[in-house]
Amino acid sequence: MKLDNYTIEDAQAEDLPAIVAIYNSTIDGRKVTADLEPVSVESRQRWFDEHNSHHRPLWVMKSEGETLAWLSFQSFYGRAAYNATAEISIYVSEACRGKGVGGILLEKAFAACPELGIKRLVGFVFGHNDPSLKLLRKYGFEDWGFLPGVAELDGIERDLVIVGKKVEASA
Repeated sequence: MKLDNYTIEDAQAEDLPAIVAIYNSTIDGRKVTADLEPVSVESRQRWFDEHNSHHRPLWVMKSEGETLAWLSFQSFYGRAAYNATAEISIYVSEACRGKGVGGILLEKAFAACPELGIKRLVGFVFGHNDPSLKLLRKYGFEDWGFLPGVAELDGIERDLVIVGKKVEASA
């Protein structure tokens, strides 16, 4: 799939089924999420409602009406002193993985951070998720933490790597 005709926009309620479908498509691979079974649209409604365009956006990337990927900013720890730090998550549809979508979304996220009041981004990535770690490190994320064996996927203990990036303020 070529990526020359796409939009990135705030997710709307009608986008939630596609967001959930992309998320669910990652579960069986056991590299991206700690969920072991597919989630429902209804179970993700509260998470969806926590996002807003001025503080913690949820964006969808679309081409010709099809949702290709999504990116969310989430509050890092839920207390006011952490408001300038956000957790970032990117999920890409199977057909678009490895085609540069994650980089496009990251660049848009970096550009939006000053307006959103975000000075640091963090990501929580399984240690065996080489594609995601490679992408984030390529865009300047550094290892900020390591939690050995904190997840168990199909009887295998998996590490969690915490990556972070200080986002430069715009001039």
